[in-house]
Amino acid sequence: MPAPRPSRLLAALLATPLLAGCFASSGEADDKPADGSRLRVALAFPPAERLSPYGADATILSRLGVTEGLTALDGNGTAAPALASSWRRQDERTWQFTLREATFHDGSEVTAASVAASLGRAAHARPAPAALSGVTLTAKAVDRHRIRVSTGRPDPILPLRLSSPSLAVLSAKAYRDKDRVDPAGTGTGPFTLKKVTGAASATLDRYDGYWGGRAQAAGIDVRFVPDGTARTNALRSGDTDIAEAVPVAQAATLRPDTRRETATTRTTSLLLNHRSGPFEDARLRAAARAAVDTSALAKGVYEGHADRGTGIYGPAVSWAEGRHPAPVGRATPKRPDGTRITLATYDNRPELPEAAQVLGQQLEKAGFRVKLVVREYARLESDALAGRFDAFVLARNSLVDTGDPVAILAGDYTCDGGYNLAQLCDKDVDRAVAEAERTADPVERQDAALRAEAHVLGTDSVVPLVHQRVITGVGRSVKGVLLDPYERTLIGTGTRR
Repeated sequence: MPAPRPSRLLAALLATPLLAGCFASSGEADDKPADGSRLRVALAFPPAERLSPYGADATILSRLGVTEGLTALDGNGTAAPALASSWRRQDERTWQFTLREATFHDGSEVTAASVAASLGRAAHARPAPAALSGVTLTAKAVDRHRIRVSTGRPDPILPLRLSSPSLAVLSAKAYRDKDRVDPAGTGTGPFTLKKVTGAASATLDRYDGYWGGRAQAAGIDVRFVPDGTARTNALRSGDTDIAEAVPVAQAATLRPDTRRETATTRTTSLLLNHRSGPFEDARLRAAARAAVDTSALAKGVYEGHADRGTGIYGPAVSWAEGRHPAPVGRATPKRPDGTRITLATYDNRPELPEAAQVLGQQLEKAGFRVKLVVREYARLESDALAGRFDAFVLARNSLVDTGDPVAILAGDYTCDGGYNLAQLCDKDVDRAVAEAERTADPVERQDAALRAEAHVLGTDSVVPLVHQRVITGVGRSVKGVLLDPYERTLIGTGTRR
């Protein structure tokens, strides 16, 4: 455990409000501005891929109400209507979707042809969106308001898959530049993206033609603020209305009525490089797993705002609670004997560097020699995807990509996975995941996902650490913030101050 620290509450209260002046002031935090005011939002993650909808930035767009897909994910984790008002399965590989009357932010009509073109671009994107990992998808207009979507092999969860933020529907204008996809003025949500200033800020205006009704806020002024203390101080001082991902160390500095804690499907894990370096040795991976004390992380680093890691799926995934089978085929640990490793993480989620520091101490106690690397996520992702670290601490929402429990297994832990930071390639894992992907019945699919999870955990390439509860700072005058366990939504038509 780390050495005793000064009172976090005192340190937070003495900290300078780093965001003072970043937002236009609206007076004291308790004042209620006139109806239709703009919302000021501090987000933790700057765009890592120029707000491309095909990667991690897709959830920024969905959380701000810029983009939508054919379907959405409801509170029960099932597909709900969005741009598609209804759908039906025509055969094992084909579904037909009926579109509602809607327009893009540039004024053009949402038609079956425009939707087919947008989905076609996503299907051919490289790297492929995580929601399409291992999936061959084609889309074709039937008529103006009906579209047929087919997959290369049977896909029983296609409506769920199409709810992914990375499969958002954009107008033809978004694809004019062959080198990038531009979501500015091309989405369909209640807010249109007007301006992005690098990794610092973004400006959104209300889109009055939104099919779901006129938003109550006139627009959104976004600041991307990786420093969690700065985000929290901005809320406390009244310089922002909504502060994403408040650090657990700062939670006590907020008034109870401005603090929202949400159980999420996000799991923080230790990923060990299966492909190269010292953790190519299964016995060293087992030694690292055996060295980890998750209770020290849940109680110490997360101060009780997290649960000990039990698997890839945490307590917020109700059907998995208490049903995780034992990992399959784990190796016997061997002594590290001073093996040098590089452990990396990012500071956009402020608990992660501290968690990595505690993990480093635990691993050194077990006999490893640890070098710690901490950067912003945007400066770390490419190296992590290329396997340049031996170990990586990642906070990952297990259901964010599709809502399907099998999707994260296919995307993160198979040989062809598009977000395989563990560099895992194991034939038994691939076989178990493929079996789960073929399973159509929802309950049986959940069971198959748990069996595949047991194979993934058996490799010791991923060590679940904690299941996170996210704390969001919300100003006292703000109403209608959308908090969900999948972390896809934040601002909607009813969000206002």
